[in-house]
Amino acid sequence: MKIAVIGTGYVGLVSGTCFAETGNHVICVDIDEQKVNRLRSGEITIYEPGLEKIFSRNLKEGRLRFTTSLQEGVAEASIIFLALPTPSGEDGSADLKYVIGVATDLGKLLQPGDYKIIVDKSTVPVGTSDKVRECILQSGGERIRDAFDVVSNPEFLREGAAVEDFMKPDRVVVGTSSEKARKVMQQLYDPFVRQGNPVLFMDERSAELTKYAANSFLATKISFMNEISVLCERLGANVDMVRRGIGTDFRIGKHFLYPGIGYGGSCFPKDVKALAKSSAETGYDFKILNAVMDVNRRQRDFFFSKISNYYKNDLAGKKIAIWGLSFKPNTDDIREAPALTIIAELVKAGAIVTVFDPEAMQNVKNEAPHLDINYAATQYDALSGADALVICTEWNEFRTPDFDKMAAAMQSKVIFDGRNLYDPQATAQLGFSYYSIGRTQVTV
Repeated sequence: MKIAVIGTGYVGLVSGTCFAETGNHVICVDIDEQKVNRLRSGEITIYEPGLEKIFSRNLKEGRLRFTTSLQEGVAEASIIFLALPTPSGEDGSADLKYVIGVATDLGKLLQPGDYKIIVDKSTVPVGTSDKVRECILQSGGERIRDAFDVVSNPEFLREGAAVEDFMKPDRVVVGTSSEKARKVMQQLYDPFVRQGNPVLFMDERSAELTKYAANSFLATKISFMNEISVLCERLGANVDMVRRGIGTDFRIGKHFLYPGIGYGGSCFPKDVKALAKSSAETGYDFKILNAVMDVNRRQRDFFFSKISNYYKNDLAGKKIAIWGLSFKPNTDDIREAPALTIIAELVKAGAIVTVFDPEAMQNVKNEAPHLDINYAATQYDALSGADALVICTEWNEFRTPDFDKMAAAMQSKVIFDGRNLYDPQATAQLGFSYYSIGRTQVTV
């Protein structure tokens, strides 16, 4: 098939590359000329494990191309994916200006008799497929009414495992009222579901809501466990034991039950806000979602208070090392990253902060230049003379560090672990004062 992907952000680049990997001819469109030139030259613009190899292969074999011209991109494509940003507005609603803008432009390019399927791949509010259809018709006129269908096909990609998720999806959700579009989308996704996982067809609005409902439910599980972790500390219980006790119940499941310093990234914060806003617009107060967002904000404050209380609310001049900047491991994405909130509070309190992250430091330098922090070349360099280590992201290389090397580098052997990477008793036996989430604090 010939496919156009509009937008080369995280979703667009992963989707376009993976579609090319199954033999389709894909052209990706982006208005950023510098970015397009980098991609054309073989330079991948995001960090995602496993993506670079198939990106390079499909670029070399000519199945994956890049352009800044929307007209060139859609000219030969039979399926056009919209993988455009939908950032949160000030009121929490999803901003559709990029989606609507491209839809308007598409209306001018579509031709009668040249049938195309326009696919909303971006996470968009319920009713967006109707808006896209209306914008295309308003721009192109009645002459193109039968020249296109609009389909909702939300992505369910986990950053850090996106290639695997795309190539072997748990399910594919397709919202369409067109039998013609349904047959084409089934054919497109057949290579990805050969092991029997379903392609779920439904109406467009249900497909749009499915994405928001899925992310909001997962965010709710995270916030619930963070609330339980606070209660564990107050009651003297161990959140690890509680997590295992409830996670073995098949009705609950073991995933997304790990306490920490809150969720972040490009999806959960934005999608929970957008669903709460959409709910409010219908006149319904979605109380659970509002509580989820409140708990997520509060969990970062709760963790910072551990650090501040240890120093009796006097962090001025304290040297604090940070391990982890990205919102989760195996990505360089720092959008809504809890680490940035913690760092900002530390700097505000007068601490001297040195950070290390395997992939995300350049993004912090580019996107948060206001933070007065130091960058270390290695995780151990960050510890030089540190009064404490704060762990914000559970990268694999942080899980089994050289504790002797850590002790030799640090001024004081104190660890504040926002991801519960270490065993409290074992860490204390090594001479560290260790503070984690929802577990008994162990000091030396």
